[in-house]
Amino acid sequence: MLPGYRVIDLTVTISRKLPAVWPTHMPFDAKMWNYYVPLVERQGYVPSEAPYQTRYSILGDHVGTHFDAPTHFIPPPDSGLPHANEWGLQTADKVPLDDLIGSGVVIDLTSLAKHGTLGESPWITIEHINEWETKNGKIKPGSIVLFYTGWDKYYVEGVEGLAYTSNPLKKSVIGWPAPHFSTIRYLCQRGIKCLGTDAPSIGAVQDMTSGHVEGLGRGMRYIEELTGLEKLPPRGFIFMFLPVKIENSSGGTGRAIALLPESN
Repeated sequence: MLPGYRVIDLTVTISRKLPAVWPTHMPFDAKMWNYYVPLVERQGYVPSEAPYQTRYSILGDHVGTHFDAPTHFIPPPDSGLPHANEWGLQTADKVPLDDLIGSGVVIDLTSLAKHGTLGESPWITIEHINEWETKNGKIKPGSIVLFYTGWDKYYVEGVEGLAYTSNPLKKSVIGWPAPHFSTIRYLCQRGIKCLGTDAPSIGAVQDMTSGHVEGLGRGMRYIEELTGLEKLPPRGFIFMFLPVKIENSSGGTGRAIALLPESN
């Protein structure tokens, strides 16, 4: 299908057992609606109107690997609300897929996750971008910039999974690395439309709003809860994110992949 390329899956699995949902949001759930034959299981009686299987899910806009559309933090211009502008009219179903597909670069920031203050995210600064470019070359306009923090190691079942979002928000541990709003503005001014992270959010634990408003208010797109960024080189691959298309949504779960040349 794609001669000369390997497909790298960068998507987390969504499950009730995994920390796929922001702690204060509607929990994810999935249940059987119809089975091959009638059955009784923990959730109750499941009918069989024909010999096939289908399930239904409770799935918020921001569950698992997903993207933020401008309307996630930017109200419409006629709302009279803070941060309102024209981007507040662009719901997830109106975001062009061209903005979610492009040449990718991975910035290794795993060292940041080891140091910091309890209850705060270490900042990803302009200096980190410049240091990466000194070693790897300039980031071209239109590139998709992926922040590799290593935070996806906490995307696991059980008590260990509390370290993914719950414990940082309770300020009992150091938060995930997050870009400072000045870093986001800097990248936007240089023609970067899309940022991704393997952390739960682009926003910082101590300031969830500024980073979202800075970028989404300028028409940027954020992809959160990626995984497996360690499998990618610093540059030289194609990144794609294809979200579910739901009318008037503020974001959407989807599948993130990288197309990596076989030579890498």
